[in-house]
This record gives sequence, structure tokens and C-alpha cells, in this order.
Amino acid sequence: MINNKLLIAYCSLLTIIFIIFSGCNSPYTPKPAGYFKIDFPEKKYQSFNKPGYPYSFEYPVYANVIKDSTFFGDSTENPWWINVDFPQFSARIYLSYKVIGKYKLDSLLNDAFNLTNKHSVKATYIDDSLMNISNNVHGEFFKVEGDVATTYQFFLTDSTRNFIRGALYFDATPNEDSLRPVNQFLVDDMKHLIGTFKWK
Repeated sequence: MINNKLLIAYCSLLTIIFIIFSGCNSPYTPKPAGYFKIDFPEKKYQSFNKPGYPYSFEYPVYANVIKDSTFFGDSTENPWWINVDFPQFSARIYLSYKVIGKYKLDSLLNDAFNLTNKHSVKATYIDDSLMNISNNVHGEFFKVEGDVATTYQFFLTDSTRNFIRGALYFDATPNEDSLRPVNQFLVDDMKHLIGTFKWK
């Protein structure tokens, strides 16, 4: 009986030693970080030009324009707030429109900069660039680098009557590395929207 227990212990010890030494025969090769493969659709655009809206623009055929009816549980201040929804990527460009006159332009500009700068806690840097587009459309484009809720934001205005602010958000935990491919794909769509934007 003692011999059987001793034999089992001896065999177990030999098996463990064999596993340890057989695992050391090949050199360790680190594997690169991997991400899910994302199939991006072909870039094609369609027009958003609904009657009654004070603006028009082009947006991708793989996106949906949805009227935004609530703002943190309250109703929006006017009927021209919309979202450009990208269901395939769980992403959305929020577009909030305001009438200059009801608000001072300086106040709207300060709000746009303050909303962007709220991300400075997690941002590695914030880059902004002025935009001058035809048809009296001009504004500023922001790129916020780091693990932030929104990497790309902008505002457009004619400085007299119309002001619109846009921000790209994902329905996901902010992670700069994993969101980078989709961010880079969608920022081209955001820039196309801006480049085709017109006031009515």
C-alpha cells in the first residue's frame, strides 16, 4: 500500500518536472495586440435637405438622421436638433442648433469652447482649427486626443442668425486605441458633412 502511494507520488513528480522542462524548449515570442476586424462600408453620401430646417448637408448612406426630441430628459429648445446615427459602429454625431438673437454669439462660442475643454482632464492634447466654408459658413473644428468621450467636435455659424454644434460620440467606454480605426473612418464623414453644410 505504501509502495503504491510512493509510486503515484513519484509519477506525479516526474510528470510535473516533464511539463516544466518541455515548456522551456521553445523561445517566448510576444504576440502583438489584436483587435476585431472591422469591415467598413464604401463611402457614399446622400442629402439632408428637409423643408423647415434652417440648414442642409450631406451624410453617409450607411447612417440615419434622427430627430433629437430630448435633452437630458427635457425637450429640446427648438425642433431642429438632430443626430446622425451610425448603428453599425454604435456611434452618433449630435447636432444642436441655436438661434443667434435668442443667445449672444459670444455666449455660444464660449459654451462650445467650454464643452470641449471639459475633456482636458483625460485629454493628452486638444487641437483646434478654424474653418471657412462657402455660403457664409465658418467655424472651428476640435480634435481631442486621449481616452475621452468625444474625439471630434465642431461648431458652425454665420455670425448673425445661425449656430450649430456637433460632436461625435460612441456608445462604448472611451478607449483611444480600440476606437481609433472607427474614429478615423467617421471623421472623414464628419468633415464631409461640414464641407457640404449650407444655411438656408
